[in-house]
Amino acid sequence: MTHAELSRPSRKQRVRTLWISDVHLGTRDCQAEHLSQFLKGYQADRVYLVGDIIDGWKLRGGIYWPQAHTNVIRRLLTMSKRGTEVIYVTGNHDEFLRRYSKLILGNIQLVDEAEHLTADGRRLLVIHGDQFDVITRYHRWLAFLGDRAYGFTLVLNRWLNHWRARYGYGYWSLSAYLKHKVKGAVNFISDFEDAIAHECTRRGLHGVVCGHIHHAEIRKVGEVDYLNCGDWVESCTALIEHWDGRMELYRLADAQAREAQAVAASREPA
Repeated sequence: MTHAELSRPSRKQRVRTLWISDVHLGTRDCQAEHLSQFLKGYQADRVYLVGDIIDGWKLRGGIYWPQAHTNVIRRLLTMSKRGTEVIYVTGNHDEFLRRYSKLILGNIQLVDEAEHLTADGRRLLVIHGDQFDVITRYHRWLAFLGDRAYGFTLVLNRWLNHWRARYGYGYWSLSAYLKHKVKGAVNFISDFEDAIAHECTRRGLHGVVCGHIHHAEIRKVGEVDYLNCGDWVESCTALIEHWDGRMELYRLADAQAREAQAVAASREPA
């Protein structure tokens, strides 16, 4: 049994809303196969694609688009065909789509931001988040430089997980680990969270769902509900809204661990 199979729910689960961000289709580090398996496991009324789904920055330097990346697009189109509303919120890596904002194609909408009303009555801003990143907004050359350095850690991450998989270990993100350990990265994440929470307070909203910084989290920032869906490059995470409005943070590594434990338990003698 492969790790992608381990991460797949045994039955299609009915949920109210799914949020995914920072897939970066068109890059070698995109975990497209894991994402396809995740999407196959859920039936949702609404799916938000919270920016950087397609990596236009990388595609400008050359086309890399394997079948697994097409399968993600096909899966989303299939969900749309079956009645799921798909809302694509643009990000900085797919900013080329911002010229087409407010485009509606059947059940698919393209927007720069959205407002989501949860089942328990909370109004949430849904936005990629690059608008609150000082480096991305005012020092674009530095953002490109940082992207190169980040790409190097992802190469290491890819090879590390290749060997982990060969020896039967689950997915683990080196780059996400470094974010928790490097002081500058921790401070940047904190500043980002504070800035986006302040905007929610200014607008009179209860919370925000965002992406951009590849750091999945559900927590309170002051009185604001801060929800970051993470990414499908490093940590393979998503946000799920259940029918009562409860929010769940899905992590591929946790799902794999639960499935592995279930398989081990089923093999134990009665």
